Amino acid sequence: MTKTFEHLLSERALGMRENVIREILKVVSQPGMISLAGGIPAPETFPIEELYRINETVLDRYGAVALQYDRTEGFTPFLEALVGYLAQKGISADAANLLVFNGSQSVLDTLGKILITPGDVIALESPSYLGAISAFSSYLPEYVSVETDDDGIVPASLERVLDSTPVKFIYLVTTFQNPTGRTLSVERRREVAAIIKAKNALVIEDDPYGDLRYRGQPVPPLQTFAPENVVYVSTLSKVFAPGLRLGFCVAPPLIREWLYRAKQGADLHTNTYAQALATEFICGGFIERQVPKIIDLYRPRQEAMLAALERHLPSDFRWIEPDGGMFIWVEGPPDVDAEQIYWRAVEQKVAFVPGKYFYIRPEDGLPTMRLNFTRVDEATIETAIASLGRVIRGD
Repeated sequence: MTKTFEHLLSERALGMRENVIREILKVVSQPGMISLAGGIPAPETFPIEELYRINETVLDRYGAVALQYDRTEGFTPFLEALVGYLAQKGISADAANLLVFNGSQSVLDTLGKILITPGDVIALESPSYLGAISAFSSYLPEYVSVETDDDGIVPASLERVLDSTPVKFIYLVTTFQNPTGRTLSVERRREVAAIIKAKNALVIEDDPYGDLRYRGQPVPPLQTFAPENVVYVSTLSKVFAPGLRLGFCVAPPLIREWLYRAKQGADLHTNTYAQALATEFICGGFIERQVPKIIDLYRPRQEAMLAALERHLPSDFRWIEPDGGMFIWVEGPPDVDAEQIYWRAVEQKVAFVPGKYFYIRPEDGLPTMRLNFTRVDEATIETAIASLGRVIRGD
């Protein structure tokens, strides 16, 4: 008789949501599949040649220190490098405000651990980043959606939510949002900042894509408008190497202190060697050369996808044309079920992510889909979108 241990699982474990995108990525590994599904950087963007030099510099400069246990807060040279990196974004920080984590996903999970009591309410954009929902859901919150349009969350809707609901915190991806690619406008950032300061509300601002701007002017993080009310979360995964798992946050003092305590109990500290590599990537000027290379690779791919959508999708479909990021968000007419389209498209060797998985109420996103353009070249994008168009039309 096989013994089972379901009775040992905690209530928190039973509340965990399976990451549907990870399951979809199992399908896209099939031979010949064109994947527009994952939010994964192109391997061509990884600075492999530069890493040979960076690796030697790290060993010469730090030696055994880079291989040793280190401080929970982060490797001191890396914290100092991040101060300068963030200053270029308009964020005034010092090492006392910063914490380094094993990827920004770990920041989100730890924030959930220290902030969420079962039944607490979190306010989200609708749709929102699935990874954040997965991280928070294990702590058993409730969710409330804030209305959005092409300029991001609607400030009046946020104010109504805060007036009517005891919200623990608000989670936002403010620039090139996952999944929609939307960017919260500067005007709205100011309005949102005024609202959260007046209501003494806390925002978790997730900014993994801000460096991936293909056109237009950079927008200051929301954190710069309300630093005492915002935890700013970011990562080097999209501009350096995601496998190194380096995320970080700038947090108000009390939040930072509890993040620090929780991190001590979870993993003691983040990979010292990876932090040393990232220090030299920033301080050696490599990042200043690398980001334009990434943009030069991704921009034509995004343009190719937008042009292909115009050519091949029916006229009753619409999509957002973001100024950067990694995704195009497509919305069909109300009677469309994008998951049914997905399975028919997979038969034609094209995969994407049905948009309903990014909604708290999946039925709200039935006609939507998220398309990624970063891992496929322009010719392959044309082939994939043409095939998707035929599937949608039933050709």
